[in-house]
Amino acid sequence: MIQIPALRFGKVYTSMDKATLVHHATGEPVAEVSQVTGSMIARDLGQMERAHRQLAAIPVRDILAMYKKAADYFLNATLPCGDAELTFDEYVRNLSATTGSAMVFCDRNARKVQYVLANIEEVIAGLTRGLPVEALDTGYTTSTGRMQAFYPTTDVFGAVLPSNSPGVHSLWVPTLAFKIPLLLKPGREEPWTPYRVLQAFIKAGVPQNVLGFLPTDHAGSADILRLCGRSMAFGDDRSMAPYKNDHRVEIHGTGYSKMIFGEDQADSWEKYADLLVESIAANGGRACVNASAVWTPRNADALALGLAKKLAGVKPRAWDDPAAEISAFAKPEVAEAINGMIEEGLKTPGARDVTQEVRGTPRLVKEGRIAYLLPTIVRCDSPDHPLANKEFLFPYASVIEYPQADVLKRIGYTLAATALTDDTGFIAECMACANIERLNIGPLPTNRLTWDQPHEGNLFTHLYKQRALQHAPRAAAGV
Repeated sequence: MIQIPALRFGKVYTSMDKATLVHHATGEPVAEVSQVTGSMIARDLGQMERAHRQLAAIPVRDILAMYKKAADYFLNATLPCGDAELTFDEYVRNLSATTGSAMVFCDRNARKVQYVLANIEEVIAGLTRGLPVEALDTGYTTSTGRMQAFYPTTDVFGAVLPSNSPGVHSLWVPTLAFKIPLLLKPGREEPWTPYRVLQAFIKAGVPQNVLGFLPTDHAGSADILRLCGRSMAFGDDRSMAPYKNDHRVEIHGTGYSKMIFGEDQADSWEKYADLLVESIAANGGRACVNASAVWTPRNADALALGLAKKLAGVKPRAWDDPAAEISAFAKPEVAEAINGMIEEGLKTPGARDVTQEVRGTPRLVKEGRIAYLLPTIVRCDSPDHPLANKEFLFPYASVIEYPQADVLKRIGYTLAATALTDDTGFIAECMACANIERLNIGPLPTNRLTWDQPHEGNLFTHLYKQRALQHAPRAAAGV
């Protein structure tokens, strides 16, 4: 069993209090992770001003070179993992074992993290909207005769991380390139990715005292969000509610992402069927950018049936099967609770599970100590139905028929939307829609991200503020 310590900004810490991680399918112990307390977190954060100064003194070009090395080490090196050393394949296997996410998904998403590490200059150019990278050394630049200046909002960036998909770690990876020390609180079942990224950084030459890996409990997580000048957190609407109006916390919550048909494409839905399936089911349907609703002005019944037929053949496969299309729930009670919510919703008239009608078998499948939820397409007669605007941790989508003229007023918050239309007027309305954060025009799946554009908030503008800056002319020598 692997022993994973905390990394307290240059100090390796092994605690008496440890969280035991078990294999989701067998129940066998895989790792023990040392836990830290809120008082330890507060004490460590007291050292961050000095760490920030040290990191800020490193030329940004040197930091970017470290990123390139870290990208190579992350993918190709055997790196420390507590008292063990893991290859990339061994890391992926442990990641899948404790989270229940299929190995094929773990591998694919881990490579997204490596992509961001390897292409960091492109990523930060997008986040800064083209600022010269040297401006991160000086704090200002002059472009076309105009001064642009900025200053850091914090001495440390805290990230309270989830366990659902390693792809989310791409969001905090650029932090060090912006010269801000990094505190990571890993998800309980997913210490593997943040620990491996930090070890790749350390091997690449990043000072250890600007890197924190602090596993902790719910109270400790709250301390991180309270004490860090800037942070990000992942969770559902209920768990993120206390931070909704806290400008210091960048929330990554429920996405409610959508596919929206325009009038001009509603009769051509069949040519988009594979695109819809990818948006709904890619990565096992567990990402906030997976589509959880399809809105169309016509043909909703046919569209729902078509999607149901395509998804009804998906079946549970072993965690290490390369053909796996969905992931297991390591805690069967979570799958049972989600299934119960859907069944309760279906009791309200105006919705039916079209996939179950096609498949002829229940949505919930139990195998040993784990459970699966099979893809579910629910045809809702109205956007007011309880199941019309829901998002779950498996491939789920409602299909709603609604007029194009009013759809953007009814969709509500939408992290990622794909508008399937060539209508320039409707495109302009989508561009102006304040409910949509990420907008795709045309046949692009909602889950396809470009890392040089903000995902859910902009990390650079979260870590820095603009300021007015003027330089007085220097006096002539001898005057």
